[in-house]
Amino acid sequence: MRPKYEYGEPVRVIRNLRNDGTYPGEETGRLLVRRGSVGYVRDVGTFLQDQLIYSVDFVDEQRMVGCREQELQAATDPWVPTRFEFRDKVTPNVDLAIRGEVVARPGDAGEIEKVLRDAAGGPAYHARFNGRTLLVPESTLEPLDNVAGGP
Repeated sequence: MRPKYEYGEPVRVIRNLRNDGTYPGEETGRLLVRRGSVGYVRDVGTFLQDQLIYSVDFVDEQRMVGCREQELQAATDPWVPTRFEFRDKVTPNVDLAIRGEVVARPGDAGEIEKVLRDAAGGPAYHARFNGRTLLVPESTLEPLDNVAGGP
């Protein structure tokens, strides 16, 4: 295993980093660093002999956080911001159908299962509605809490 990023290299975190119980002084589950933030590699180690872990210093957040390689990209790579992320609760703003069968209507609760930043036409998501997973463009979704009657 050779590290993709070297000491001092600026990197961007591509998903929110939450405390998994290993960050001292913070509650488990608490947001540590928001996706899109840039930090600098300070060390590279391994976990369970098969995963590279980068110690990344997020200067603006004043936090040093361990990151897996798949959570990072080079800071110089293009960044595509998205409105939603994994596990966000959403609702469609139009009827969503498969072969003419409506699967979800505005107001129906759904959940983001995967973020697809590089989708043709802009960000898209795998979103689960009523037991079905759909590929949905960002423009067809709203946060569930923005809808009257949402949690």
